[in-house]
Amino acid sequence: MHLQLLYNKEEGKTSMWYKKTFEELTTLEFYKCLKLRLETFVVEQNSVYNDLDEHDLEAIHIFHENEAGEVDAYARVFETGTTIHFGRVVTAASTRGQGLGRKLVQAIMKTCAEKWPEKEIHIEAQEQVVGLYEKFGFEAVSEPFILESRVHVKMVYKRK
Repeated sequence: MHLQLLYNKEEGKTSMWYKKTFEELTTLEFYKCLKLRLETFVVEQNSVYNDLDEHDLEAIHIFHENEAGEVDAYARVFETGTTIHFGRVVTAASTRGQGLGRKLVQAIMKTCAEKWPEKEIHIEAQEQVVGLYEKFGFEAVSEPFILESRVHVKMVYKRK
């Protein structure tokens, strides 16, 4: 679907962003994405839930591989009826605070604008990242609630 090569001149390193449907993912790519999801959402956040669901099959998977070939950022985007959703937004613990999460959300928003330009985007954001999504124009539309053992807030991005 889409491959973009990014070159970091300051560090002399090459990194790759990918955007693929489930059918386009290799087995190894899907494994690396799941590994990051499980390391973060299940192990690091000590949350027991089934990370795999039917949305993996219909989603566009957006991920970043560092120069070592490890997936260090990931999200999935999918359509449900009249709205767009994205989730499983994650960056590796080793890369947090370096702007990779912001770049990931930019890639998500670009994908949504290209594929679904007229549709609202609905997300369930973990409470600690609400501020990040607000910077992209999302508005909280619910009180905090528990989802998959974590506090979340429903947020909406309305096209203008």
